[in-house]
Amino acid sequence: MNMRLVVTGGAGFIGSAVIRHIINDTEHMVVNIDKLTYAGNLESLASVSGSERYTFECVDICDAQEVKRVIEYHQPDIIMHLAAESHVDRSIDGPGEFIQTNIVGTYIMLEQARSYYRQLDSVQQESFRFHHISTDEVYGDLPHPDDEKFNSNHLPLFTETTPYAPSSPYSASKASSDHLVRAWQRTYGLPAIITNCSNNYGPYHFPEKLIPLVILNALEGKPLPIYGKGNQIRDWLYVEDHARAIVLVATKGKAGETYNIGGNNEKQNIEVVQTICHVLDELVPKDGYYEDQITYVADRPGHDMRYAIDASKIDQRLGWKPQETFESGIKKTVEWYLNNQAWCQHVQDGSYQRERLGGK
Repeated sequence: MNMRLVVTGGAGFIGSAVIRHIINDTEHMVVNIDKLTYAGNLESLASVSGSERYTFECVDICDAQEVKRVIEYHQPDIIMHLAAESHVDRSIDGPGEFIQTNIVGTYIMLEQARSYYRQLDSVQQESFRFHHISTDEVYGDLPHPDDEKFNSNHLPLFTETTPYAPSSPYSASKASSDHLVRAWQRTYGLPAIITNCSNNYGPYHFPEKLIPLVILNALEGKPLPIYGKGNQIRDWLYVEDHARAIVLVATKGKAGETYNIGGNNEKQNIEVVQTICHVLDELVPKDGYYEDQITYVADRPGHDMRYAIDASKIDQRLGWKPQETFESGIKKTVEWYLNNQAWCQHVQDGSYQRERLGGK
């Protein structure tokens, strides 16, 4: 069945990947709600913006009247809520925006979705979903293999029932929004689904995040900053694999369920940076090695040491697996940045110039 999906934050990194997947690989229609903050860029949707199945609405999710107008006008079958402030370092410097967008904005989306849902007939209500896209950072951190108290061969993973223990203002705001979604599901009967994903990477990633920052700094001969020892571990998920997963959950997932989405690619940050350097040595050789640009800086306050996702539920229930390994995905990512320097320049014409954030 062809459906109409509303995607909040559709001009962002993950949101734009979701919309490109919907237009390129499905027959569904999609309405993009985005207020175009510093990380929102319609150039990320240039390849699909001409589709008759795509509509853009420049709307702030904290504007209840505008959200109500868009939902009532477009009559979606599914609302996919991705709009969020998402950078840990920015949340340390200025948590207020994270509280407003991630908590208040989610509340407004839930209330407008609930009001809309009540007006639907029973058949429409049966198929309607509110899909909230969240992060594995809500769970806090996991035992690290360097910690002698734990058996490094049997380290735990995040599951859908892992207790929440957020560490940063960002993850606390996302945990709060997750709790709101579950409360609206239980109290009001809104058919909601939550997905918690591991670290995404890939094309169109805003260059404040580790992987694009390292690629662009390396190409310009700048230092490649590594927090602390660089032994923080993340599970890396190629963004196009994530896009496939969350559209699958939105259209096939069971209301009231949570699904964890991970890439099964645990890597230390220093490994990630070294891999990028080796790919650049191969693709853009120079005198010396890119790895020589690595520099170690003071660690982030409250830095979680390890994230890792158990994605067996979405595999067993919905048949999703990542298609990219870290090695194949990182090579595609580096090649994309090499071939899209104009996009990189345009997103950096604003206030962010790859300076360090979150040092307070």
